[in-house]
Amino acid sequence: MFNASRLAIARKRRQLTKKDLAEKAGISALTLTRLEGGETFDPVKETVRALANALKYPVDFFYLDDDCEELATEAVSFRSLSSLTARQRDAALAAGSIAFLFDDWVTNRFDLPKPDLPDLRDEEPTAAAEALRAYWGIGTKPIPSIVKILESKGVRVFSLSEQHKSVDAYSCWKDNVPYIFLNTFKSAERSRFDAAHELGHLVLHIHGASGSRDVERDADSFASSFLINRGDLISNLSRVNSLKQLVEAKERWGVSVAALARTAFDANLISDWNYRELCRQMSTLGYRTKEPMGREREKSVLWKKIFEELWKDGVTRDCIAKELKLPFDEIQSLVGELITEAPIFVTPTTDRRALRVI
Repeated sequence: MFNASRLAIARKRRQLTKKDLAEKAGISALTLTRLEGGETFDPVKETVRALANALKYPVDFFYLDDDCEELATEAVSFRSLSSLTARQRDAALAAGSIAFLFDDWVTNRFDLPKPDLPDLRDEEPTAAAEALRAYWGIGTKPIPSIVKILESKGVRVFSLSEQHKSVDAYSCWKDNVPYIFLNTFKSAERSRFDAAHELGHLVLHIHGASGSRDVERDADSFASSFLINRGDLISNLSRVNSLKQLVEAKERWGVSVAALARTAFDANLISDWNYRELCRQMSTLGYRTKEPMGREREKSVLWKKIFEELWKDGVTRDCIAKELKLPFDEIQSLVGELITEAPIFVTPTTDRRALRVI
């Protein structure tokens, strides 16, 4: 039987309106509306093939029994919801639906790290960051890879290949599993901050409650404190007098020069006048859009280990896409920026294996 929920997800992933898709497929808008609304249970094969060709999705994708769970806007934390178009928002949310399908496929074959995020809703953002550092045994030291530590604590980290700045990142919970989606269009430093920001949402706001300025400000405050411990900052950075000093120092914490400047200002290491002057210099030099002395983007440890295990049996992302009846580019967009894979093509395994992220 035709699955209407899958048609809706595929259309949104391609950022098409119903009118756009109907025109590309050569069918009437009414026919598409009935199909997507679940009013037509057995459409003619030619219509489905036309839709599949227009969407560049396999025909079989639309006939699988399990529905694609659609994420509601209020169920996720969007950093820049007000600046998103409806198409951008829906495409990013639909990426989450595809990620759930992929994650289910993986968890049926591997024992992944269990979620270990405490409920910190009653804490102030800075105190919550310190409490989480203590809970995870990080102490005050810098965090070399935030993606690695998130994965080790059961957070599923995926990439977003939206290729625009409007979607910074977002996070959500599903079946008590936390998910974070990071826009690979941003710098490595910005992605680290985005990941910490979304971690703040996951522990401070739990299931949603995003969008307001206060909520976003709390997540920003959490991210700053989590990435840069105040005591470690004061111990390793003297009073700031120049932009060069900040650029040289930022590598220790893996943050942008703008983020370090703001954190140092909040720690009274920069005077009010000097902070304004530093902000002016950063804008003039283009440091708001191009990070000086940029670092390499963080890679996933979890997905790397999973694919290394699958490679032993000759299983690639292409194999997974075929089994899930998805176009290859959907799997690629979720993990492509996080791992590197060798080109091997054979039948997937069904063995279940335990994985640890160390």
